[in-house]
Amino acid sequence: MIGVLTGFAVVGLAIVTGYIVARIDLLGEHARYVLSRLTFFVLNPFLLFAVLSDADLTLLFSALLPVSMLAAFAIFLVYALVARLVWRRSTGEIVLGALGAGYVNANNIGIPISTYLLGNGAYSAPIILVQMLVITPIVLAILDAVSSGGVAGPRELGRVMRRTLRNPMIIGAALGVLVAVTGVDLPPLVMEPVGLLAGAAVPVLLLSFGMSLHGQRVLTTRASRPDVLLATAMKLLVMPVVAWAFGLLFQLDGHAMLVVVVLAALPSAQNVFNYAQRYGVGEVLARDVVFLTTFCCVPVVFAAAMIFGT
Repeated sequence: MIGVLTGFAVVGLAIVTGYIVARIDLLGEHARYVLSRLTFFVLNPFLLFAVLSDADLTLLFSALLPVSMLAAFAIFLVYALVARLVWRRSTGEIVLGALGAGYVNANNIGIPISTYLLGNGAYSAPIILVQMLVITPIVLAILDAVSSGGVAGPRELGRVMRRTLRNPMIIGAALGVLVAVTGVDLPPLVMEPVGLLAGAAVPVLLLSFGMSLHGQRVLTTRASRPDVLLATAMKLLVMPVVAWAFGLLFQLDGHAMLVVVVLAALPSAQNVFNYAQRYGVGEVLARDVVFLTTFCCVPVVFAAAMIFGT
C-alpha cells in the first residue's frame, strides 16, 4: 500500500506542478511544444537505452508482452466492428478510434508509472517497441492508402518503415536491447553521462503531461461523442479486464498480473492525435479520447494497483 501511494504521490506532484506552470503561463505559449520535442528527441532515447541496457532479458521477452499485445488487438477488433457495423464510420475514423481505444501511452505515462509504481521502467519498453515497430507501420500504411485513395504499395510501406526506424526512441531502445543481449559491460565513462540525461526524462515528461491538461475542452462535437465515449470506456475499463483475462490464460499471477493490468489501464497515446492531424481525419475524436483517458486514468490505475498489488 505505501509503495503504491508513494508512486502516485511522486507522479501526481509532477503532473500538478506542470498544470500550475501552464495555468500561470510561467514558461510561455511554446513551452509544451519545446518540452515535448526535448523529451522525444533527446531525453527518452537516453532513458530507454539506460533502462534496456541493464534490463533482465527474461523480463523483456516474458509472457507480459504477448498478453499486452493480445489485449490491444482484441480491443482494436471490437471497436472496429462496432464502428463499421453499427455506425458505418469511414476507414480512417475506424483506425483512429481503434487506436484511441487500445494504443497505450507507454512512453509519457507508461515509463513513470513503470518506474515509480511497478518498480522497473523496463516494463513499458517492450510495449513501446511493439507499438512503434509493428502497430505504427500498419496504421500509417492504412492511413496513407486512405489519404491517397489507393492501396499502400511496397514503396509506401518502405517509406513508413524507414521513418519508423529513424525514430530516436526506437534507436535508443534497439541499442539498449543490443547491449543487454550481448552482455557488453559499458564503462562508467559511457553510462554516467547517459544516466544523467536519462534521469531528466521522467520529470520533464510528467511536467509536460501536466501542462497538456490545462485549457482543454472535450465532447463539444455531437457527431463524434458516441465514438469518443466508446473508445474511452474500452481503453480505461474494458482493456484492463481483457488483459486480466489473457493474464489468467497465460497463468500470470502476483506482480506479473499487476503489470499487465496497470499497463492496459494507461491512457491513449498522444501519437493517436498526431496521426489524426497528419492525415486530417478523426482529429476531434482523437483529441477527445486522448484527453479523457489521460485525465481519467489515475483512479483506474490506482484501483488496479489496489486490487492486484501485493
